[in-house]
Amino acid sequence: MIEYIKGELVDLSPTDATVECCGIGYHILISLQTFSQLENQKNIKVYIHHYLREDEELYYGFGTKEERELFRLLIGVSGIGAATARMMLSSMSSEEIRNAIIAEDINRIKSIKGIGLKSAQRLILELKDKIVKGEGNDSSAIFSRQNNAIIEEAVTALVLLGFTKANVNKAVAAVIKENPEANLESIIKLSLKKL
Repeated sequence: MIEYIKGELVDLSPTDATVECCGIGYHILISLQTFSQLENQKNIKVYIHHYLREDEELYYGFGTKEERELFRLLIGVSGIGAATARMMLSSMSSEEIRNAIIAEDINRIKSIKGIGLKSAQRLILELKDKIVKGEGNDSSAIFSRQNNAIIEEAVTALVLLGFTKANVNKAVAAVIKENPEANLESIIKLSLKKL
């Protein structure tokens, strides 16, 4: 699976981008959020969701892991396809979408082109608990420090041990706050005591 594509931005429009990497030009569908992040940049890094169906193969690109995670949550809802999810991310910011779902703001969600009453209700029903628990949110957004790689590794290890991502993020955040220079082993051990 492709995690991201890093290369030279050859062409950019509000709906798609062409990125050249190692002599190959990748056509990537993007949201307006990502478009505004990529504007006026030459060398870029775009996080990829590889959409593969029987009759089509598309790359959806995102400026942040957080936006990609939210996109994946949205397309997991019955009746919400990749095009609708991209439209949602173009109409509202990731934060606005999460807040509207948590607040059960049906009218705000319905204001997005392609989302009707039933779709808005289904989105709230299926995603509210997941969003409250921290899904669709990249844990690196919580930790804006230089040792993000160590923190990400600790979070991944703890999630693999069976803890929920939301609880892991809280425990690791508390450990980092108390011990800003902790190494990977210390972060995991101290977090386990809090979980």
